[in-house]
Amino acid sequence: MTNPDNRKPDEVTDVEAAAETTETNGTTQSSFSAITQTWKREDLIKKASPIMRGLCLLFSLLTFIIMVSNKHGYGRNFDDYEEYRYVLAIAIISTLYTACQTFVHLSKREFFDRRTSLLVDFSCDQIVAYLLISAASSAIPLTNRFREGQDNIFTDSAASAISMAIFAFVSLALSALFSGYKLSTQSFI
Repeated sequence: MTNPDNRKPDEVTDVEAAAETTETNGTTQSSFSAITQTWKREDLIKKASPIMRGLCLLFSLLTFIIMVSNKHGYGRNFDDYEEYRYVLAIAIISTLYTACQTFVHLSKREFFDRRTSLLVDFSCDQIVAYLLISAASSAIPLTNRFREGQDNIFTDSAASAISMAIFAFVSLALSALFSGYKLSTQSFI
């Protein structure tokens, strides 16, 4: 890499160097602004994590309700097909998991120590998110095959349940990112 000015890049090697004040356009910036930015980021993550879990709960519950109500006569019942039963099973698991996690986070009670709780959140978020996308991806080909023959209320209901499962996956995947950030900022010494 070439450097047209032949200058070394600016590096912060010391906490004290980062805490020094700098003059920018007549205003003084200090470590105070860095601290407040960190607080804002942590506050945003504190608020966003339960919101994502709540959204996942909503989408999982909608997936469950739509799939259970998808009974429209002979050959058009969800329980006649393994793929749709798998979507229903994972929707039940996801609904129960996110309901428990939402309750735990909103009740502000600690059932485990902080590190164990963060590790369980991160791991289980990833596992349930994987199960959700797995269930949705297993049911998509069957629904597409049915839509080629005829487009009716049965395939529309199946498609909407699959869509809700994908939305639940996205919200739980974002929650897993927040859990991963919380886990990475935890001191394990």
